[in-house]
Amino acid sequence: METQDYKVTHADITKFRARGYTNEDILPKVSEKRNTGLMNYFTLWMGSVHNIPNYAAVGGFLVLGMSPINVMLALVVSALVVAVFMTMNGLAGSKYGIPFSMHLRSTYGNTGSKLPGFLRGGIAAIAWFGLQNYTGSQALLILIGKLWPGFLTIGDGATILGITIPGLIAFTVFWAANLLIGLGGGGILNKFTAILSPIIYLVFGGMTIWAIRVAGGIGNILAYDVAGATAGINPIVGYLMIIASVLAVWAAPGVSVADFTQNAKSSRDQILGQTGSFLVSYAVFAFASVVILIGGSINAGTTEWDVLNIINSWDSTPAIIISSLVLLMTTISTNATGNIIPAAYQLTALLPKHINYRKGVILASVISFLIMPWKLMENADSIYIFLNAIGALLGPVAGIMIAHYFFLNKQKIDLDQLYFDERDKSVNSIYRGTNMQAYIATFVGLVVSLIGQFIPALAFISNIAWLAGFATGFLVYWLLTKTANKDSVIGAIK
Repeated sequence: METQDYKVTHADITKFRARGYTNEDILPKVSEKRNTGLMNYFTLWMGSVHNIPNYAAVGGFLVLGMSPINVMLALVVSALVVAVFMTMNGLAGSKYGIPFSMHLRSTYGNTGSKLPGFLRGGIAAIAWFGLQNYTGSQALLILIGKLWPGFLTIGDGATILGITIPGLIAFTVFWAANLLIGLGGGGILNKFTAILSPIIYLVFGGMTIWAIRVAGGIGNILAYDVAGATAGINPIVGYLMIIASVLAVWAAPGVSVADFTQNAKSSRDQILGQTGSFLVSYAVFAFASVVILIGGSINAGTTEWDVLNIINSWDSTPAIIISSLVLLMTTISTNATGNIIPAAYQLTALLPKHINYRKGVILASVISFLIMPWKLMENADSIYIFLNAIGALLGPVAGIMIAHYFFLNKQKIDLDQLYFDERDKSVNSIYRGTNMQAYIATFVGLVVSLIGQFIPALAFISNIAWLAGFATGFLVYWLLTKTANKDSVIGAIK
């Protein structure tokens, strides 16, 4: 993997501005603005692992019928796969200092990039931002109710737009906290995660020790037989399902990871930092999550996969408050890295003359409030079908981006042509237009990843939708570009 970085000069920036790229957020970063180092990347994703949905997912993995030790090992293997994907797809950003919107343009063309970019940043990110805010606000509501029981009776059960007054207050408070972190951008996020990471390991380390103690030792946890688990699942199938599920969690941040790697001091920093971040955080999470969930279940005398219920069963109010607050902060970290920051950058790319990063954060946050995610959650099945369809699309997009950058263009992007003057129709650029080969491969990958939803005999494919979509998109795009005249492929460097 080539890691020699391209040095963007101030003369380059001046030239690109003269061509109409006046929004700083879509310009490539010069050296003095690339201030995210190895340790920043090492802590960047740690706060995004220990969150409520991830703990629920581990409970689902245990129900597959795999042993606790195999679930742990599968999570670590998944972390390695995610690290490879994130660092590889992040290389264009760290090498050239470009954001996701321009990385996507280098693959799909200036016109063709708008649809996948909008689906990633304009729909999936904003919808998930609202839904995660609502999920976090429910945890906050429980915490407030623990400290101030009377808060839950405000309004005597009256609702506003389908949500109780205490629920609306909790949602607004949690939404505002996410908004503030988003407005701070990568700089504030780096500081936030740097502070949060050691706290996470102290709290979840303590929870792990508690779980081992109440379970009567680690042996009882590793020997635990999950009631209702799927009998006799093939371990290879189980590993693939867990790897695909973990990849699906990181599908959206992975596609738009250039928004974070564009600020890297060097490609080496983001490669080593992200790899270390995923391996260390998932190694700890794999052990802690399995131990806490099984230990909590043994303690409760019944299967319990909701980590909040385990926490709320404790006798110590201070321990409940501290642990719940840490879970809330990890949700904020996840929401910032995976949703609001990519949404803001993509809105900036779509309307660069009217929206900058800060306006993008505010607009995306307001939209996420207006869609009333608490109403969306009333019909959870349709929402998750919709969001899963968006996620299924991102697998092929990721495969095509990797194939285009590494195998078609050998890790080269022509910045002079990438930032061409779109106002001048006489200007020829290899990035002008729509990469039809990429669109065909995206469509085929989407069909393959969703086919199991419609043909029961192929249901397994939908269980590994991201992997199936990635592999299909990659292979189809590689074949199409391999057999096509290179002059006919948008974004292909001659």
